[in-house]
Amino acid sequence: MTARNALDPGSPVVVTGATGRQGGATARRLLAEGRPVRALVRDASAPSARALAAAGAQLARGDLDDQESLLTALDGAAALFAIPPLPYGATGIEPELEVARGKRLIDAATAKGVEQVVFSTVASMADDSPGREGKALIERYLLDQVALPTVLRPVRFMTNYLGFAGIGIDGIRRGNGTECVHRHLFSPHEPMQVVALEDIAEFAALAFADPARFAGRTLELAGDQPTPVEAAAAIGDAIGIPVRYEQLTGNEVAAIGPDVAETRRRWLAGDRWHADIEALRVIHPGLRTLTGWLAESGAAAIREHVVAQGGMIASR
Repeated sequence: MTARNALDPGSPVVVTGATGRQGGATARRLLAEGRPVRALVRDASAPSARALAAAGAQLARGDLDDQESLLTALDGAAALFAIPPLPYGATGIEPELEVARGKRLIDAATAKGVEQVVFSTVASMADDSPGREGKALIERYLLDQVALPTVLRPVRFMTNYLGFAGIGIDGIRRGNGTECVHRHLFSPHEPMQVVALEDIAEFAALAFADPARFAGRTLELAGDQPTPVEAAAAIGDAIGIPVRYEQLTGNEVAAIGPDVAETRRRWLAGDRWHADIEALRVIHPGLRTLTGWLAESGAAAIREHVVAQGGMIASR
């Protein structure tokens, strides 16, 4: 097989991270519009992989450390959606391994004649922001090597309010009595940009539908910018349970890890994400606000998350 032109809607889009959040949202969005999707998965028997197959995706077993598996997965593909190949070690993110994996994936795409790559990384305060070192190098390599590259840089996900297992930050948690608590490093009364996963997927779909329009572009993505206190109030109203915001102390953040501590230091010094939400809304008029996402799906998911923590919380 040989790669078809990126404009050919009959050719599959290969999606990495398809069993995760960004990749999964993008795979589902493309499938919904009838675009063939080939999902790169490490374990085709995993429930998330089986769900993708049931939705119509073709599964391709592969690993970012296995060049041959990547070449096989990209054979005959027109385009690639990729998320950061993020490796963690004992001291945090390992940028050298991250860059090696990113370049390996891009090299496999170019070797198979894939002309279009949409690479979703992470929003930037600056290129030397924590976690940005490896991604910035991969982005530059992508722009040098691929004919039709697009970089998406999403800010904090709205789904982060569902929390992360074992990280000790973010998420809506049971508090004392009948309220819930959201704890994070952000200043309580300063705007904090957020974005819905569905909108990341929407921008990816727009790029795949019109490669020439988005070629060479880097888009910082956000859909809303409430303060943490405003966000907590909106979530509380949506789920019917009061939510209070608490800012983590410096010692609490330091205990989580050096990358998070550095992000806190920069944030307190005035560094911010800088997505132009109004300009993005011109491109994608349906861009979700936090309250819109809550009404669509977020409130139900957060309430289920809270209830699953055990015990009963009365609605107000």
